[in-house]
Amino acid sequence: MALIHVKTLQDLQFHVILEAVASHCITDMGREQVLLLVPFKTNDLLMENLELSKEYLSSFDNNNPLPNHGFETIDREIKMLRIANSTLEVLSFRKIKDVVSSSMAIVDFLKKNQEFYPSLLEYSDCVYHSKEIVLLVDRIIDKYGEVKNDASQRLSEIRHRLQGISGKINQSFARALSHYSSLGYLDDIRESVIDDRRVLAVLAMHRKKIKGQYLGSSKTGSILFIEPEQTLNYSRELSNLKFEEKEEIEKILKELTELIRPYTEQLVDYQKYLTAIDVLYAKSKYAKQINGVCPTFVEERKLYFKEALHPILWLSNQAKKEKTFAQTIELGNENRIIAISGPNAGGKSITLKTVGLLQLMIQSGIFIPVHSASETCWFDRILTDIGDNQSIENHLSTYSYRLKNMNYFLKKCNRNTLFLIDEFGTGSDPELGGALAEIFLEEFYQKEAFGIITTHYANLKLLVDELEYATNANMMFDSQSLEPTFQLQLGQAGSSFTFEVAQKNGIPFSLINRAKKKVEGGKVRFDKTIASMQKERHKLDKVSKELKKEEEKARVEGVRLEEINNKVQHKLERYQELFDANQKVLYLGQKLDDLAKRYFDSKNKKEFIAATLKLVEIENAKRKHVTKKERIKEEKQKEEVVKEVMAKVEEIRIEKKKKKEVEVKEEKPKLKPKLGDRVRMVNGKATGEIELIEKEIATVNYGLFISKVNIDELELVQAKKKK
Repeated sequence: MALIHVKTLQDLQFHVILEAVASHCITDMGREQVLLLVPFKTNDLLMENLELSKEYLSSFDNNNPLPNHGFETIDREIKMLRIANSTLEVLSFRKIKDVVSSSMAIVDFLKKNQEFYPSLLEYSDCVYHSKEIVLLVDRIIDKYGEVKNDASQRLSEIRHRLQGISGKINQSFARALSHYSSLGYLDDIRESVIDDRRVLAVLAMHRKKIKGQYLGSSKTGSILFIEPEQTLNYSRELSNLKFEEKEEIEKILKELTELIRPYTEQLVDYQKYLTAIDVLYAKSKYAKQINGVCPTFVEERKLYFKEALHPILWLSNQAKKEKTFAQTIELGNENRIIAISGPNAGGKSITLKTVGLLQLMIQSGIFIPVHSASETCWFDRILTDIGDNQSIENHLSTYSYRLKNMNYFLKKCNRNTLFLIDEFGTGSDPELGGALAEIFLEEFYQKEAFGIITTHYANLKLLVDELEYATNANMMFDSQSLEPTFQLQLGQAGSSFTFEVAQKNGIPFSLINRAKKKVEGGKVRFDKTIASMQKERHKLDKVSKELKKEEEKARVEGVRLEEINNKVQHKLERYQELFDANQKVLYLGQKLDDLAKRYFDSKNKKEFIAATLKLVEIENAKRKHVTKKERIKEEKQKEEVVKEVMAKVEEIRIEKKKKKEVEVKEEKPKLKPKLGDRVRMVNGKATGEIELIEKEIATVNYGLFISKVNIDELELVQAKKKK
């Protein structure tokens, strides 16, 4: 049974999540219910609720949404029904009908779509399916919220008489209005209405000239409002009938209340059902908002959150258009405790809070922003010690409070516990507090609890390194830019980069050096070694990422080459089949040619026919028995191969032809040197005249100088002109 302390909910800001979920509710009771949510007490209850949430979330994407579940609270009506002889108002019956109708509509919908919503349908079995309440209300009250005329015989008669009296009042008033208006006794507005009674707007000077009942005057007193004598009798009768109508309506509503009263507990169930549906709706809408998923719950003790985001931080950064860094954390039997170290403001605390908050959320049935491959298990307890918990009221210092908290941890911690401790061991003398923190950590380790701590203490980093099932981790820090990268790296403790961060924040270098001298040399060297190892780790990570990219490229290229190889192999097989077929045809042709020669020599037709038939029978015996359809298919395949081969042959022919044409164009005429020809060096510009040729050497006069050049290096510019 899960027992999550209120302090854990406060430390991890669980109330902020509930407020965000509640904002998606469409009913007041749904909002109240969400704000009271706590982690489920048993794993079975959680699994049932998660299944319901999964189905409701799927309804947003399958174009088959659930009917509207909105309703007005009927708590007051339920209380009234539990009081003997009480009577509900007309509006109350409307609200009751809406609650019942909405519940029935959802249940009917789930029955029609049970293949999509089996868990929701099973959950709805607790709702009593009855239309009796709706029928009772509809028989008395119309869609406008009025009691129907035929709700009772007496009411029907009263309203019929009311209609008749109203007509007579209007007729008599119209005659009086016309009469006094023609005499000029009325103001320009002529008439008005006071207490639902039509009155004449009489000028004050003509007050005594009009008989009737005075009902009021204007602010200035210049206009008096009088009901004419002609309508008074009818008005009195109308008032009596309205009183009778009211009495009859009260009687009808009382009877209806008595008919509804036996269904009081069902109404409670209907309202609870719609409230639960509203909570599921709000959870699903929130999951949509944060891209939440349900990680796989496993029997083994394991927590694996891949690409996890802190939902509060993510929504906040999204509004600011800032980046949120996802973290991947894994706890298991072989890695029960993680100690995160590194510089301040590097993301240690938010990583720890992310794990705790996400586990709280999913154990409360709220989907979380992680990769769908994430896994987790059920924790009976989640213990937290986060932030400065100094208590002024209880006169406790931060360290005293933390010691009190550690004592509670030691009592409650077991193998089904997840503990989260921020800045473990701080609040007292570093050496003494660190030593005590070591003992606490060893106790948690011996109890096989899962946990994450953050620390700057070197002794805790060393202890974790010595424990077989515990792991150091660090928040990566770029020592060149002196900026945190907000990336968690498992397997190595991190440096606090105390002096580097101080330098970044403008502390003079001389003061930093003085501080370094005051610290033990071993401590500085140790921290410097960790920082140096972290830098190397950062470089290795970069190289590793590059190698992975190259490996992926090589894998893709390998797949591509494999596909090409398969295609080439397939083509070779088809070409081989074509070659074999052609060889067979050549063999048969050679055989027939031999038979033809023998027939040419012997002129023995009978022998020729027998030999030919024998040849055909031998070949037919070699053939496989295939259907006509298969034969047509094989012939088509052969035709395709032939077409492909011929197309390739044609390409080769065209290519050879083009190559030959280029070679012909590139061939230059051989130089036939003669005395007097004007020539130049190959690719040269200066031209000269050949004055002498001896063997393969030509003497060329360029005007300013004479040069001897091999005739192969000369090209003809202009032949000697013939005289």
